[in-house]
Amino acid sequence: MERNARRAPLVVVATGLVLAACSQGTETAKDAPASAARPDERVQQVIKELELVYVEEGAQDIVTYDEVNAAQQAWCDALVRIGQVKQEGGDYRSYAAQVLSEAYNYDYGKVFFKPTLAFGEQTFRNDKQGALAYFVGGDPQYPDDKGFALAPWVKCRYDNAGEDNRGIQIYGSVAITMGNVWLTGADGKEIMVDKTWVFRKGEDGKLRIIVHKSALPFTPPPA
Repeated sequence: MERNARRAPLVVVATGLVLAACSQGTETAKDAPASAARPDERVQQVIKELELVYVEEGAQDIVTYDEVNAAQQAWCDALVRIGQVKQEGGDYRSYAAQVLSEAYNYDYGKVFFKPTLAFGEQTFRNDKQGALAYFVGGDPQYPDDKGFALAPWVKCRYDNAGEDNRGIQIYGSVAITMGNVWLTGADGKEIMVDKTWVFRKGEDGKLRIIVHKSALPFTPPPA
């Protein structure tokens, strides 16, 4: 978000969001409905520290930049670990299912997932079975899936668009990221994919993915 918005006071408006007041100061806290739920002092302090502009009305918890970065790195580490478990002769399928439960929102609600190499009628994997098939293969209902996580990858890292967490947007209990993930295969070659994630903080305080959009970078045709 823009730095010039960080000192703007917060008010509740009819949209149900906490918005930064306009520079003319025409909107004030007294304009908010008396019955509108307000974040407690702790949440207000986090809003101030993170310089947030848009926050859901009545938010009881706020995602932090550190939590978002940790969740992204945890996803990268888990992707590598799935392949390692298979190489070690372990139950990689059960491990991958555990990762999906911990990293994604499938066990709690909706997830929109568009994997990098999915296509046709099975482009979107909005249920846990489809996501598991993509990562580890072996599901006859998804015959084209070979198991993306089984490459195996030996290293995975991410970066977000812009510096100083500018590639992260936080809206109360929801955070959005956009950037790239870099994957290194056993042959030492590194590939890059474009990545957008949306995380939601659950009642247990854990961030889980509710939207995951991944794609190979566009290569323009020769002029």
